[in-house]
Amino acid sequence: MGIHEDIQEVEEEIKKTPYNKATSHHIGRLKAKLARLRDEVVKKSASKGGGEGYSVRKSGDATVTLVGFPSVGKSTLLNKLTDAHSEVGAYEFTTLDVIPGVLEHKNATIQILDVPGLVKGAASGRGRGREVISVVRNCDLVVFMLDVFQNYHHGVLTQELYDAGIRLNQKAPDVVIKRQDRGGVTISSTKDLELSDDLIKAILNEYKIHNAHVLIRESIDVDQLIDVIMGNRVYIPAVVVVNKVDMADEYVLKKCKSEYPGATYISADKEKNLEAVKDLIYDALDFIRIYLKPQGGPADMEEPLIVRKGTTVGDVCDHLHRDFRRKFRYSQVWGTSAKHPGQRAGLEHVLDDSDLLTLIIAM
Repeated sequence: MGIHEDIQEVEEEIKKTPYNKATSHHIGRLKAKLARLRDEVVKKSASKGGGEGYSVRKSGDATVTLVGFPSVGKSTLLNKLTDAHSEVGAYEFTTLDVIPGVLEHKNATIQILDVPGLVKGAASGRGRGREVISVVRNCDLVVFMLDVFQNYHHGVLTQELYDAGIRLNQKAPDVVIKRQDRGGVTISSTKDLELSDDLIKAILNEYKIHNAHVLIRESIDVDQLIDVIMGNRVYIPAVVVVNKVDMADEYVLKKCKSEYPGATYISADKEKNLEAVKDLIYDALDFIRIYLKPQGGPADMEEPLIVRKGTTVGDVCDHLHRDFRRKFRYSQVWGTSAKHPGQRAGLEHVLDDSDLLTLIIAM
């Protein structure tokens, strides 16, 4: 029996097993096995090669990937939003490479990537899926682009990315697994857990982890525990854009909006609602503005430094010059992240939106 047959057998077993307290242990072990088998498929697909893959150098303040089925309108949207010139055609797989474009919006420089359309089976390498997913894994935001007439594609796309280890609109579980040489498995938790110690140990055993200390700081489910064990998951925000609304009648549009109430509805071809897409991307990237202030002089309030939420003083140093972190002495901060105006702060200080920052660098 091959690995794909093994996966199908485990999936069928999970489907036919009713979920309750008595079967939770069995289902947990099956899910662990299924995740391990799927990971093996992805690794085998990668090892087969079949081309050089896609290599895209990230640039700007953040990188966004347009994800959708073939011929959904990604190339048209990219061309309308940026300076890119992606080939547009009314047939599948028009885009055979990664096409980058640059969106300038609210002082931010955002790299947008148009990749070949994803299809069912992409996580296993079908339709250049391995190369496309490698690009998605390294971006800062996923923009799902759906056809208003085929919005069910969203479920297929999210499942393919999930199978490839991409977790959308989630945070990494606050769990630490520290492997040890001996002593078996010990489990510590700061929260009440629905998972029993026996189930946690059984799942660890599926991955040949027999000696470890597990520290769990939040309530988690089986899938989240497996994600932590696998260690190769990425956590990326995602938004939905529905295209071709100019071609839809009132019934189709109403039905789509009821299924995707938080989506942004556009016509890329007719340039309808494109400013809303720009704002959607900017807001989803959690940008903040930092105003640099020379020592003893006024801050530059005209051109803020655009960075992501959670940026530290050290990150700003890295952004400005490769030697700034090494030569850093201290900084001064004015704004909501400071305890008082002009607070001295080190490299680990986390900045807030609209903070003023002075860097003192050794000459």
